[in-house]
Amino acid sequence: MGRLTIPPIVKMPVEAQATDALRDSIVNGTITAGARITEIQISQQLNLSRATIRTALHQLAKEGLLNLVPYTGWTVLSLSSRDVWELYTLRSAVERLAAQLVAGSINSSKSSRLKWAFDGLAKECKRGSPGRIAEADFALHKTIIQMADHTRLASQYALIEQQIRMYIRSSDALISEISTIIDQHQPIVDSILAGDVGASGHLSEQHNLTEGKKLSDHLKHIEAKREPAKTSPAPAAKKTATAIGKGRRKSSR
Repeated sequence: MGRLTIPPIVKMPVEAQATDALRDSIVNGTITAGARITEIQISQQLNLSRATIRTALHQLAKEGLLNLVPYTGWTVLSLSSRDVWELYTLRSAVERLAAQLVAGSINSSKSSRLKWAFDGLAKECKRGSPGRIAEADFALHKTIIQMADHTRLASQYALIEQQIRMYIRSSDALISEISTIIDQHQPIVDSILAGDVGASGHLSEQHNLTEGKKLSDHLKHIEAKREPAKTSPAPAAKKTATAIGKGRRKSSR
């Protein structure tokens, strides 16, 4: 009997599973930005101990997805125009360096990885699912970071990558024509494959600065309209927790 093609079973601590479930729910918008969540409600919904949930929440706080409000609970990150400005200015510098490093060390293996990531983005754009497009978009950028073979650069990127996933989802949502996403990334990929260090860095930087400013300006406009009005109450924790449970059951199938 030949060897069967069976995917490996990945053993994960329950804290890691809880963290992944919560993270995915936040990044994909199942748990809305600005929502309040509590240890008690989440632990009851997921049938896990409060200690386990507390560990997961603290990890997500380190990733910048949650804020702990004294005597209130946890609040999900809601990107402001200032948050976006900080992210896109930082990304532009980091990803410029990564693109230059990859272009300067491009080989057949790296070319294949880059083409595979770009093809993945192109396929998701054809399918048209906003969530999957955003994840493929992030995956392309993360692939370039990984191929830079720069440990400290990668570790610094890891500190903000979950916020970047939220950022990309919001940025892509402003684009009316999906094909534009491919057009934005094609020149960057082509320059890296060609080994053009200067063009790779410049194009990567300009992509981040241009699209980042669009999102920042969009949020500034929304913030200006909201300023005179009273702040709306955050979504109820019960509704939020239910959404997490649904997302968790869906991801487990």
